[in-house]
Amino acid sequence: MPEPAALSPTLYREIRRADWARLAPDMAQPLTDGEIAQLRGLGDRLDLDEVREVYLPLSRLLSLYASAVKSLGAATSSFLREDDTTTPFVIAIAGSVAVGKSTVARLLRELLSRWPDTPRVELVTTDGFLHPNAELERRGLMRRKGFPESYDRRALLDFLTQVKSGVAEVTAPVYSHLHYDIVPGARVTVRRPDVVIVEGLNVLQPPPGTDDLSISELFDFSVYVDADPDDIARWYVNRFMSLRQGAFSDPASYFNVYAGLTDDEAERTALRFWNEINLPNLRENVLPTRHRATLVLQKAADHAVSGVLLRKL
Repeated sequence: MPEPAALSPTLYREIRRADWARLAPDMAQPLTDGEIAQLRGLGDRLDLDEVREVYLPLSRLLSLYASAVKSLGAATSSFLREDDTTTPFVIAIAGSVAVGKSTVARLLRELLSRWPDTPRVELVTTDGFLHPNAELERRGLMRRKGFPESYDRRALLDFLTQVKSGVAEVTAPVYSHLHYDIVPGARVTVRRPDVVIVEGLNVLQPPPGTDDLSISELFDFSVYVDADPDDIARWYVNRFMSLRQGAFSDPASYFNVYAGLTDDEAERTALRFWNEINLPNLRENVLPTRHRATLVLQKAADHAVSGVLLRKL
């Protein structure tokens, strides 16, 4: 299996956690402990210090990028003597299962909405663009759920194309983690906000063919949440163990069958899922896209961000 492309030090600024934290000394902390607790995913290390030192500066940088793109769009429209038709600023959040990208996406949605240039922020996950389980079963892909071929790429591409074309109202499917499937008939609506955050495993994938449009071409900024695969494996197992005692215990849960496992059985089951499905997907499809990101958040073994890589302009 080929190694993923290395991140070139000539393309990225490498910023240590302490130096990154010093970029926001005067920014007020807009979130409370309670709000952070609601945003935090299972197993994530997220507290006031982490938000203040890592994500507050990142949200400010993203708001500056969004403002700059909006200004450029207005200047272009003025040059062409047209009405301003600037479209939403679209941010991608990529990374492995269990690395914490959903928490990052939710947190950035809240923080970005507090900056004056980006008050309206919407979050869409690519889980909604998975093929329904019935279709995955028909194609023999249930054991490949999360791999690129398990998504309706055309539907996701159409959604993003409409967003970046300035369509007034765009809808996306809804996914239920409880039922592990698309919710029939349910849609989330996006009405030309300032920012759209798109979170998912494969958002930075290259196009399937040389003549195809890449989904990543429709993003204005992309964040890859990175960590050592051994650490992610441990986080994945810990999360599975926690879910077994929580969400899996719901009789309506797709994973209710695992609620009665012993600790040893549950750990072996989680490791099997990781080694047979999630680790191969990470190595084959997710990690090789890391070099396409505008910014990389580097996580340490305790889930805390240890450094930032920012692509040079």
